[in-house]
Amino acid sequence: MKLSHHLDDATLLALASGTIAHAHGIVAASHVALCPSCARALRKAEALGGGLLADSGIEPVSDMARAATLASLDGVAPAQRKPKRKSDLPAALDHALGGISLDQVKWKKKAPGVAIFDVPMPKGSASALKLLSIGPGRAMPEHGHGGEELTMVLRGSYSDHMGTFRAGDVADLDDTIEHSPVADAGETCICVVAVEAPTRFKSVWARLFQPFVGI
Repeated sequence: MKLSHHLDDATLLALASGTIAHAHGIVAASHVALCPSCARALRKAEALGGGLLADSGIEPVSDMARAATLASLDGVAPAQRKPKRKSDLPAALDHALGGISLDQVKWKKKAPGVAIFDVPMPKGSASALKLLSIGPGRAMPEHGHGGEELTMVLRGSYSDHMGTFRAGDVADLDDTIEHSPVADAGETCICVVAVEAPTRFKSVWARLFQPFVGI
């Protein structure tokens, strides 16, 4: 799998140090599992962080954070009963979904061609995790983001001014980015999205519709 869009350095450092938000960590780890270049960069970040912490005499944060993350994931109620099967999803996302496949997701239709599934997160989590399904050729209204957002394509593809994003590609966005993704023709685009704050739509009609859509 050849990927074109990757995690930025700040996200990799946050993942390595264990300071990344829970939902964002799931998306970041899912991308790393599919991306050799980001996996190498993560190992370097972990080695650098470990050396700096060793020199300071402070216990590494990453080990404690990983343990806490796994423990909290264990406490998340599965989306549905976990069937016995081999998952085609990255382990971090498969765990968060409770072992269900994309074909078993109980989507909530929010608009023509658009559906969402809220992935259960630990109580008190500062970030949210969602699956987003966009029909072929459908466009999301132009919007920005209220904080850090990670979007990874799981199936199909979409395009915006930053290029085409295919399965495994990740859009690592902050509150300075505005875009209008369009699902490419031929297949429904399914993404996993980690957000800190609700999407900021630019048009009046989209802002009025947002409470009913839940994006």
